[in-house]
Amino acid sequence: MSDSRYQASGSQVAMQPGSNDRVLRNTPGITDPAQMDEAELSLLLQLYEFVIGDQLPERRLDVADLMEWHRLWLGNLYDWAGQLRSVNLAKGEFHFAAAAQIPRLLAGFERECLHRYTPCENRDDDGLAEAIAVCHVELILIHPVREGNGRLSRLLADVMAVQAGRGPLDYSRWDADRNAYFSAIQCGVGRDYAPMRELVSVALAAQGE
Repeated sequence: MSDSRYQASGSQVAMQPGSNDRVLRNTPGITDPAQMDEAELSLLLQLYEFVIGDQLPERRLDVADLMEWHRLWLGNLYDWAGQLRSVNLAKGEFHFAAAAQIPRLLAGFERECLHRYTPCENRDDDGLAEAIAVCHVELILIHPVREGNGRLSRLLADVMAVQAGRGPLDYSRWDADRNAYFSAIQCGVGRDYAPMRELVSVALAAQGE
């Protein structure tokens, strides 16, 4: 990532030499955060074209799908793309899942979320919002990869929406109120998905506005 939103500890924390500790070590040797952001965005748009435009998985999803998406997206930038993180991450005082627990947590996520809610077929708006909210919150809480967890989780949400016959979500209101979004994620620690379900409903309703 190209800013200091997270604090990291453990191994695999190497930053790119010459970047003033603002850019993770990367294969092209990019040192400018803005250039890295641009590279990641360009590659993400290509991934969306591939996953949603060309190869939409109209089937039950697995964790392996998510890791493959991550590899396809960032594989030309980071040598750990598509691999589980081995670094502990926190945002402020909020700690995401410990790296050592990720394999176990992902097994539960696959069983209880991906296999339960995908493919997202024959769901009304409320059912779709519930499915996306649960999967999004739980994946964010696990934070399985070193970089790109939010965007990977949004891709999953968009794939689920398209599986249900809708378009990708409109995230503009999420981005406009990041505090409300992060609060909804924190509520998920106690299995309270109502705040995120409301945010997903707003994002679904905003499609095409």
